[in-house]
Amino acid sequence: MAQKIFFITGVSSGLGRALAEEALAAGHRVAGTLRSDDARLEFEQLKPGHAFGKLMEVTKDAVVERVVAEVEAEVGPIDVVVNNAGYGYEGTVEESPLQDLREQFAVNVFGAVAVIKAVLPFMRERRRGHIINITSMSGLVTFAGMAYYNGSKFALEGISSALGKEVKGIGIAVTAVAPGAFRTDWAGRSMVYGARSVADYDAVVEPLRASLAARNGKQAGDPAKAARAILQLVESKNPPAHLLLGTDVLEAVRANLKSFEKEIAEWEAVSVSTNFD
Repeated sequence: MAQKIFFITGVSSGLGRALAEEALAAGHRVAGTLRSDDARLEFEQLKPGHAFGKLMEVTKDAVVERVVAEVEAEVGPIDVVVNNAGYGYEGTVEESPLQDLREQFAVNVFGAVAVIKAVLPFMRERRRGHIINITSMSGLVTFAGMAYYNGSKFALEGISSALGKEVKGIGIAVTAVAPGAFRTDWAGRSMVYGARSVADYDAVVEPLRASLAARNGKQAGDPAKAARAILQLVESKNPPAHLLLGTDVLEAVRANLKSFEKEIAEWEAVSVSTNFD
């Protein structure tokens, strides 16, 4: 693969870090965003002259726009954008404050869109580029106790799909990458656990929390292999609009589609009864 310039948000750990390392190993240049100067310096030591750390909060629109412009001017034209920064939220709708929902969307949705809006003018002028939005299995299949996170990732899936149709004619590809459970710290420091107050939800939330804790660090997904799959995606001449990563997400999405099809068929008569005669 010819050398490319990647702009990846959230490269301090997890999938973002794995992708940055694999891209650097493959000879690409990577501008990665981090939240502390120590993390920035450590990242740049991975491969001096190829790894460029940038301090950036995705929730600050003006900073996002400035950082993208700096990367374009100092590192070079961005070929691939990977919106990876984000976090999980576990809690029922009734128990979870609205402010927690606003903060979830501020990072997982508005932050990703801010990056997209900052980079699009450059890509559009060059008539090339690839925007990759890291969504989730939770952007395609819902789970009780994960409504806020589900909502943010469903929103990013929808924005990705519509954006792909908008920019297809000007040489820009958009792919929503939905990972299943990978061996990162998503269920640890990258997860916010909402406060509990309603005992009626114990049967929903407590088993979920126990499951997340038990599986943390034991997930089947290998972040390095996910990163290599994304590099393969970038190399494709006809990249897909959606890419699922992991056997768990494949199984969950297929089961969800089957259930949806069954429900559609059961209610088809009601669906078609609503047109004017």
